[in-house]
This record gives sequence, structure tokens and C-alpha cells, in this order.
Amino acid sequence: MNLNVSQDNLYLFLPSKVSWMAEMLSEERNVSIADAIKDIYLSSTYSRLEKEATKLWHLGPVALYEEMKDDTSNR
Repeated sequence: MNLNVSQDNLYLFLPSKVSWMAEMLSEERNVSIADAIKDIYLSSTYSRLEKEATKLWHLGPVALYEEMKDDTSNR
């Protein structure tokens, strides 16, 4: 099966990645899952993740989480 990822179907990959990232963020910062999800959606990492051209969707949730932590620490 050959799956071509495009901007039109990228949204299928994002919920599971956000879910894993939210669990890690919630645990690390001791915040609710809802607050963690909100923080992820507002992050520059998610902004780049939702664009197929960046190819960030190739990364696993741990790598994405580390990317997000790096982004927030550089603000």
C-alpha cells in the first residue's frame, strides 16, 4: 500500500501525535490534559507540524515534544 501524504490528508496523523505530546507535557508541567493540548496547538512547533511541506509529521511524538520544548525555551 502506497500512501502519499499531502496537505489534504495530513490531518489524519496529527491527533495521535498531539495525544502523546499532551500526555508528556501534562506530566512534566503538572497541568491538565486540556491545558497541555491547548499549549501544543498554540505552539510554533504545531504551526509547523500542520504544514506538510515541513515534513515534521515524519517525527515521532517524543522528537516533536523535544522540538516544542526547544521552541518554548528559545522565546
